[in-house]
Amino acid sequence: MYYLQRGVILGISVLLLSAAAYGQEISREQIKGLDEQVQEIKSDVLGIAAELNQLEEKLLYPSNTQVAVFVSLDGGETFRLDSVEIQLDGTPVAHHLYSFKELEALQKGGVQRIYTGNVRSGGHDLQVSVIGKTGGGADFRKSERFTLNKDVGPRIVEISLAAQGITFTDR
Repeated sequence: MYYLQRGVILGISVLLLSAAAYGQEISREQIKGLDEQVQEIKSDVLGIAAELNQLEEKLLYPSNTQVAVFVSLDGGETFRLDSVEIQLDGTPVAHHLYSFKELEALQKGGVQRIYTGNVRSGGHDLQVSVIGKTGGGADFRKSERFTLNKDVGPRIVEISLAAQGITFTDR
């Protein structure tokens, strides 16, 4: 999609430059008018790109089979989160290594969407593995299993991480 936008803008730029190359004298008002047209076209292209992204998400993740997994930290947690791995029915579906800024955002109450995918209706095995360091600097590793019951309609799952354990909320 980015390349399409870039190609349209490049094409418009080439057109404008070739018009100037014909040796015609263009007034400032005409140039200003052309600049405004280019800005309108850029705005239209960006709007179309946003619509295409929404349509793509609806096509790839229909609401009747969609499951989204979000990760958050329990309030007041002092452990340093290094990575989270999510497995669904024994298949790794998400793995994320956290930067300092991401960890800071989670500690301030942020929530990260770590996985969006399609699953059939019924029960599914969800395994969450967390690696980090405790406030005292000791290595920290937890892994827990949960059952995700998927029915018709989108499903949202929140994984809340704490030094004492992992909490699973199925909505």
